[in-house]
Amino acid sequence: MKRIIVNADDFGRHVRINEAVERGAVEGVLRSATLMAGGRAFADAAERVRRLPQLGLGIHFTLVDGFPILPPAEIPSLVDENGVFLPNYGAFSKHYAKGGVRLAEVRAELSAQIRKIENAGLRIDHADSHQHMHALPGIVEVVIGLCREAKIPALRAPFAPLFAGSFGGFGQFIGRVGLSLLAKNAASLARKAGLFVPEHFAGIVAGEAVDEAALLAVLKGLKEGTTEVMMHPGTANEELARDCGWRHDFEAELAAILSARAAQILAEEGIEAVNFQALGGSLENES
Repeated sequence: MKRIIVNADDFGRHVRINEAVERGAVEGVLRSATLMAGGRAFADAAERVRRLPQLGLGIHFTLVDGFPILPPAEIPSLVDENGVFLPNYGAFSKHYAKGGVRLAEVRAELSAQIRKIENAGLRIDHADSHQHMHALPGIVEVVIGLCREAKIPALRAPFAPLFAGSFGGFGQFIGRVGLSLLAKNAASLARKAGLFVPEHFAGIVAGEAVDEAALLAVLKGLKEGTTEVMMHPGTANEELARDCGWRHDFEAELAAILSARAAQILAEEGIEAVNFQALGGSLENES
């Protein structure tokens, strides 16, 4: 059996992303999204989820490029002088490698992010993270522990496609190899802890868009089992680039999700578009 989970990251970050998620769930092949608890458009996203029963909802744990839930004074090792997270995975990784990050603060902040979503009355069916920070050694153990405590049954393992998209040479190759190794470790630890992890992962990891051609290639090459496709759709490229500080073709990703050809391939090949709840199982009854 071949199943695909098309997941929209950064839900709640901006209303233009939220608009794309709703359109993708109603008109396209999108069946899952991960919500940023600290996103400026969190309330708008939560309201949309309540009218989209087909949309599975995960938590997009955020430790970089965003806003914390806890007061900055409670998590000083995670924020800069302005009280916001460090700008990207590179800055965080260097800070972390130098011993500048306190895991107790990571746990407190991520726990607060879970509580905010739960307090909105929303069910969390899986976890991933902004810029894959949850895959880092030490942090992945914190995340898995929090997932078990909150009865979140599934976790993303971002198995990096080594040669997808525009290949940037040896440095990029090393980065993708590193992420792939971290993902394999995260998947192993998560499964040992009783969490579900999709067998396969797709989505260009170097900031490029998963446009229609890329999504169709994923569908045509789909392997047996469940494949998660990480996407970042939006409805207004220039507005999102200005407000989010990321020049990305969000509109191309939305067009891919809405592609009639993608829907046709799913039907012709008997591929089921699902969310993480289809992985089965639950942590609800565990002590």
